[in-house]
Amino acid sequence: MSTLRDCLAQYIAARRALGASFYEPGLSLNRFVDRLDEAGAEFITNTLSLQWAMEPVQVERATWGRRLSQVRGFAQWMKPIDARTEVPPANLLSARRRRNPPHIYTDDEIARLMRRAAQLRSPTGLRALTMETLIGLLASTGLRPGEAIQLNRQDVDLSNGILSVRESKLGKSRFVPVHESTLSALIRYAQARDRICRQRLSEAFLLNEFGGRLTAGATRGLFVRISRATGIRATNAEGKAGFGPRLQDFRHAFATGRMLQWYREGRDVTRELPRLSTYLGHVDVGLTYWYIEAVPQLLELAATYLSHPIQPGEQP
Repeated sequence: MSTLRDCLAQYIAARRALGASFYEPGLSLNRFVDRLDEAGAEFITNTLSLQWAMEPVQVERATWGRRLSQVRGFAQWMKPIDARTEVPPANLLSARRRRNPPHIYTDDEIARLMRRAAQLRSPTGLRALTMETLIGLLASTGLRPGEAIQLNRQDVDLSNGILSVRESKLGKSRFVPVHESTLSALIRYAQARDRICRQRLSEAFLLNEFGGRLTAGATRGLFVRISRATGIRATNAEGKAGFGPRLQDFRHAFATGRMLQWYREGRDVTRELPRLSTYLGHVDVGLTYWYIEAVPQLLELAATYLSHPIQPGEQP
């Protein structure tokens, strides 16, 4: 058995251990390694990858793109093992619009963003209070930004620390327990909000400067200002928002942070992953698996865990 085939077996095992069935990609990649063996190749090259991906005739370009994407994932796995490995560029034979890589916020970045949000100016001070609370809530719970904005007062149980997320994405509802520190922050916010806005103009839990519900567009605009001011998001030449870390990325940071913690604690991530999927409101655990695929460090930890389970307290 070749070194490449040994590594492929480990790669497939890692992907399956993390919740993906990986049946069809596994068969496909075994055929790819067959082709490398036939060519006498000791490592993956872009030329051989492209030739193999485009081998089927009278198929849609998306099929070629999917085959090359499967090879790309395996090549990324192989690169740290064999430095000669060539990873096919992402823009070759793209099968579909690719998700932007998530920005995984550090604890320091979250703290800086919350401090800057608390400095926003407004006649009543409610703008700063709400944005600081929103950022903290997203970072500590992994809620979608739209879910946080849509929370009503009755959805936030300040006695038991439970959020009721109603008919979110694909009509799913769920209960989200929050940490004691998050609950304390929500209680402080509610008390300050009610002092500032004595007349109830909206049933929304998080209020804008005028006492109404936050809107997605205005909230994104405020966050761009805050992230620019902290240096986390760059300003482009035209002074427009451009691309950069988003509110949605707090959800990615929350999910990946939990999985990294589980690996470092030596937990069985295959058992924990469905629980995280339910907590996040995913309709399929495969959607949660995307976070592992998007963050190389998680895939590396998965490989380490399979070959040598990390003991509690041990650094990966």
